[in-house]
Amino acid sequence: MDNEKSILIKELKNEKEWKEAYPVMKQLRTHLDEEQFLKLVKEATQKEDYKMAALYDNEKIVAVTGFMTMITLYNGKFIWVCDLVTDSDSRSKGYGEALLNYVHNWSKENGYDIVSLSSGLHRIDAHRFYENKMEYDKVSYVFLKRL
Repeated sequence: MDNEKSILIKELKNEKEWKEAYPVMKQLRTHLDEEQFLKLVKEATQKEDYKMAALYDNEKIVAVTGFMTMITLYNGKFIWVCDLVTDSDSRSKGYGEALLNYVHNWSKENGYDIVSLSSGLHRIDAHRFYENKMEYDKVSYVFLKRL
């Protein structure tokens, strides 16, 4: 990343901050309008302990992640990365790596030693990033049925 001094990562904790993150998150979650987005973030924060963090470059949000704690019989206690997106004008600058490392550090500091995520089948560049750059293992397929 160029000019390290201008980079800041912080957890977004209120509606005003979530609104600031929406234009970047919208690039990943294209089906959500701002009202739906805010409603889901609020509910997930209250009920699922969802956390959102943003990477700022010169006080502008350029990347956003959302993650939550989970417990399953497969993984035990772990962190699930729900969302990770870098603004389309700011890709390949190390922002996604920095934000995912933020999640890794948060996880370790809070007693979680597994971080897991899913990525759409069409997102080949993201898969390369997760496997090659971030050293994630591809361990399963995620299946979905709309009812």
